[in-house]
Amino acid sequence: MRKIATILLLLLSCPLFAGQVVVNNLRIWAAPDHTRLVFDTSDPVTHNIFTLKQPDRLVIDIQNAKLTGKMPEAENNPLIRQLRTAQRKDGSLRVVLDLSTQTNPKSFVLKPNSQYGNRLVVDLYGAVENKSTATVQKSIKQALPNGLRDVVIAIDAGHGGEDPGAKGRHGSYEKHVVLSIARKLGKMINSQKGMKAVMIRDGDYYLGLRKRMDLARSHRADLFVSIHADSFRDPRARGASVYTLSSRGASSEAARWLAESENSADLIGGVKLEDKDDVLASVLLDLSQTGTRQASHDVANKVLGQLRTVGRTHKRTVQQAGFAVLKSPDVPSILVETAFISNPEEERKLLNSKHQERVAHAILQGLQSYFRNSPPPGTLMASLKSRRHTISRGDTLGGIADHYDISLASLKSANRISGDVIRVGQVLVIPGT
Repeated sequence: MRKIATILLLLLSCPLFAGQVVVNNLRIWAAPDHTRLVFDTSDPVTHNIFTLKQPDRLVIDIQNAKLTGKMPEAENNPLIRQLRTAQRKDGSLRVVLDLSTQTNPKSFVLKPNSQYGNRLVVDLYGAVENKSTATVQKSIKQALPNGLRDVVIAIDAGHGGEDPGAKGRHGSYEKHVVLSIARKLGKMINSQKGMKAVMIRDGDYYLGLRKRMDLARSHRADLFVSIHADSFRDPRARGASVYTLSSRGASSEAARWLAESENSADLIGGVKLEDKDDVLASVLLDLSQTGTRQASHDVANKVLGQLRTVGRTHKRTVQQAGFAVLKSPDVPSILVETAFISNPEEERKLLNSKHQERVAHAILQGLQSYFRNSPPPGTLMASLKSRRHTISRGDTLGGIADHYDISLASLKSANRISGDVIRVGQVLVIPGT
């Protein structure tokens, strides 16, 4: 009888721990505006999170789960001071985070993909990161002492954090390679007079695609450059490519902007849409997108031409696609596939620091070529630019001055013209503003 009772007791207790989800790893990624925790789990999980005060803590309860291994140390994390875990009597796993400040947590589960299995993701947004981000944005927007400003170029290193991107045949990850190229490009841009780089991702952390686009707009970037390393199932595929937004991608984005209320009060090319009727708002957005797409195509052609000097290009012309990071309606945007990391030879080159510098320099030369010809108004590059205009039939000095937004007196002075007589074929120097 005693043996039967023991067996029954074991059978009743087994469901509590039988089939438990295994939490076999925790990865922590610190981004400028948040910290992300990713729990790798053997199966989908049910969880609950809540915060405690005095002191500030975050509690994560994962139902019917057990931990294998140790939790990582939260070294140099601005938000997390310490992590603790405990196996509870009900079979759940409790993870406690000792925090340095209050936090606004958000959590969700992810299904398996080609890189990872089931995951539980917890994003922590705290005051520490927000203050640092605001400081960076403020410093970027400041004008130069002479009242002019730098051309601002947002550099986006693709992927990051738990999203490694493509993987090379020898084990290299796209996220590391493109971040290295992006940092080199940023340093080169910052060494140029009249140019300023903004790093959208400057560490090993994940940023959503629209977050990247929004960051570029918040910095009032004149151009957005997203850097990637391509991959294909055939290891023979090779060469660099440059992409701009497709017409279908632009149309879908226009519909999204006009439909979503949070966008109606935003600025499109310096114009607010919230006080415009639907037809006028649509026309203004279309005009902005047309100008942005043309500028994107022009700068993409310049960059692609310079990449040919470094090595082979995958296509001879600029390509178009509906990439989300290219959809900003008022910031010209390009995506550069620097090479095929799936090609062993190109993977080896991508890991070489000297080759990375050559790629970054080629991109820089393409950007410089574009902005020398089409500098944004109010920038130092625009003031230094000396443009030329060839007189055509019907041109007048007054009309030319209005076209280039300069005074008639400055136009005459730059060309040593005392009267109003000009001739067809005459070349005039257009002074900088």
